[in-house]
Amino acid sequence: MDKLQLIATCPMGLEAIVARELQDLGYKDTRTENGRVNFEGSPADICRTNLWLRTADRVLVKMGEFEARTFEELFEGTKAIDWAAFIPKNAEFPVQGRSHKSKLTSVPACQGIVKKAIVEKLKLAYRTEWFPEDGDLYAIEVQLLKDRAQLVLDTTGPSLHKRGYRKLVTEAPLKETMAAAMVLLSRWRPERPLYDPFCGSGTIPIEAAMIGWNIAPGLRRNFTSEAWPVIGQAHWDDAQDEAFDAVKDEVPLEIGGSDIDPEAIEVALAAVAKAGFAKELKLQTLPVSQVKLTGEYGCIITNPPYGERLGSEREADRAIRELGDMAEAARSWSVFALSPSREFERDYGRPSHKKRKLYNGRIECALFQYLGPLPPLSKREAQDY
Repeated sequence: MDKLQLIATCPMGLEAIVARELQDLGYKDTRTENGRVNFEGSPADICRTNLWLRTADRVLVKMGEFEARTFEELFEGTKAIDWAAFIPKNAEFPVQGRSHKSKLTSVPACQGIVKKAIVEKLKLAYRTEWFPEDGDLYAIEVQLLKDRAQLVLDTTGPSLHKRGYRKLVTEAPLKETMAAAMVLLSRWRPERPLYDPFCGSGTIPIEAAMIGWNIAPGLRRNFTSEAWPVIGQAHWDDAQDEAFDAVKDEVPLEIGGSDIDPEAIEVALAAVAKAGFAKELKLQTLPVSQVKLTGEYGCIITNPPYGERLGSEREADRAIRELGDMAEAARSWSVFALSPSREFERDYGRPSHKKRKLYNGRIECALFQYLGPLPPLSKREAQDY
């Protein structure tokens, strides 16, 4: 089982970022599809990628793929897979399903067929007629697309955006994975200041700090596959040791944020403390119109509130105008703002240098990018350059 077909799933629009993360981790042969990135790995790589991926939702094992125009084809294709290689005799193995543009349109029926086929295969492997399903979880999904079935096994459990530092949330919180994607897209480095004037529950500053200190986002949580004998505790221990050794908590950070809502700041400060950045991140209750940025060549990375969150489009438009005014007073700073507003550039006061379509949940947004000057090269950087 040295080579497994693995899949990192993600929101639409983040595929290239996930692929880049995988490549930075050493997985060079990646293939990108809508909402997923395919790559090869070993059981040890299941541990590493669950711990390290910042912008993916979960890591799946591709168990098999085949044509399935009839229930018989679905049953036989499923039964042909070596399920016992992963699933122990006492495992709990629920089956979920999805179908799109396929002749097999009844998802509950497909789930039942797949479950029955897996049971029949395991009966042969374990020579038993009954499975108690009182052991560890092995969640299976059958995905039907254009009459082709793909069967996957979820190694993650709760989505990777659940880092473990946020117990309370504000209204319409930004997911940790999206916040990390915004920071990665900005190409921010920890030697530059970073500020979020609409910080809400503090997700962008916390994710930036984790990137700045090279903290694996999965270090504070557990994963379904930690209990799987096919992976083994030694691989998890090695991956966690590698992640702890990689932390660079001596790197100074200049990260701040603010929000007009004092309750949001209270929630954010609790998350900051839980994440271990109580001394490093400076958050305050302050309207964006009163923010005065200090330092040069920084990055504003933010998700301005919009109509559904504020209660009126007029207030949302004003918030964007005030963001534009704040940025105008700090011309050496770059701005990266995620918004669904089609009038964002008008309200901000000038066109963006770049726009990138992203989905915040199911809401289509754009990441508006206003690129300021880059910091001057240090003497060492200039010599290297």
